[in-house]
Amino acid sequence: MKKKVAFYTLGCKLNFSETSTIARSFADEGFDRVDFSEEADMYVINTCSVTDNADKKFKTIVKKAQKINPDAFVAAVGCYAQLKPEELADVDGVDLVLGATEKFKITDYINDLTKNDHGKVHSCEIADADFYVGSYAIGDRTRAFLKVQDGCDYKCTYCTIPLARGISRSDTLENVLKNAADISEQGIKEIVLTGVNIGDYGKGEFGNKKHEHTFLELVEALDDVEGIHRLRISSIEPNLLKNETIEFVSQSKTFVPHFHIPLQSGSDDLLKLMKRRYMTNLYKERVEKIRGVMPNCCIGVDVIVGFPGETEEHFLETYHFLNDLDISYLHVFTYSERDNTPAATMDGVVPNKVRSKRSKMLRGLSVKKRRAFYESQLGNELTVLFEGENKEGYIHGFTENYVKVKSPWNPGLVNTLHEVKLTEIDADGLVRFEFINEIVEA
Repeated sequence: MKKKVAFYTLGCKLNFSETSTIARSFADEGFDRVDFSEEADMYVINTCSVTDNADKKFKTIVKKAQKINPDAFVAAVGCYAQLKPEELADVDGVDLVLGATEKFKITDYINDLTKNDHGKVHSCEIADADFYVGSYAIGDRTRAFLKVQDGCDYKCTYCTIPLARGISRSDTLENVLKNAADISEQGIKEIVLTGVNIGDYGKGEFGNKKHEHTFLELVEALDDVEGIHRLRISSIEPNLLKNETIEFVSQSKTFVPHFHIPLQSGSDDLLKLMKRRYMTNLYKERVEKIRGVMPNCCIGVDVIVGFPGETEEHFLETYHFLNDLDISYLHVFTYSERDNTPAATMDGVVPNKVRSKRSKMLRGLSVKKRRAFYESQLGNELTVLFEGENKEGYIHGFTENYVKVKSPWNPGLVNTLHEVKLTEIDADGLVRFEFINEIVEA
């Protein structure tokens, strides 16, 4: 009988794309992939180390796997596995820990899946993580995450990603276009571009520091790939989101009007402490430029609360900056200390209770911003791509500008594009609609 393998992914879209690539290597070795809730011979956990919660969740996931099958072989890969391999190897039930370069060769490190008395570690020095492995993830038949870049050369004082993933490097333009074409041929309607710092695309494309292509050139080339219905840019740094890219997206055939732009703080004092590469005036200019050419664009923002040195005045500066900014929603992160980062030893530690209070205030602001954005879209005629999951009798979908809609479950709508008119906001904050035509694309 074929061996069975299951995967669990913590963290970002990039991790999901890499899990899919790793899973395909198991299929090549004759494994059958099953859901993580099912009994498997091997469980692979792709870890994250951006927040303390992601660290803690790892142990919970290991226990879950052991409960399903106590004899299963358990492997840990990903960012946390690179940063603290011995710590993961000490977790009861873990048999194998692989670092940043080894994870893509995981099948080379397994034999008969006999459990080990203690987790074995194979982890490179992060300076050796200087080559690129292309990846893409197909999750639910409607959307794929396409990795175009990895690593980061920025030195943000709170971040461990350069320690976990190494230097900035990119896929070749030729391979990105090939992967995009492969995805579209599988009936996937939407591709989301992902990476650690995708605006830095082109650096290290052929194993050197030189930029062979720019992010704008990547976007322009992808726009010409046949068969793609939607392209969406994931998180991009404000200093790397150039006006030329914004203008191109506004006229694009396939790129949708949606940007997610990390801010992290609305205080210039804190942005300097964080070693971010912009100030609030540049961020505001980017938002105003987007609104000028795409009035209905969805703009998401990352923000960190409780960073060392964040006084009440700094926080209120951030709150009012965001409140006055014409944005659509927030992703709020409560600062957590990360080992081997400059911020972990900074003065002005913010008490956890204060961090929690500030986080709650910004999450409330996010609800208000999203509601206002949804209300501004009522009456508009947009295109919805419907998802594949039945959620309590409803099917959900997203418009091109990321308005989430709902309708009574209809399996015939799954992975189809329809023109609709947005009509009202439901009690749960989702939008109802009327169909304008039967179908745009099956």
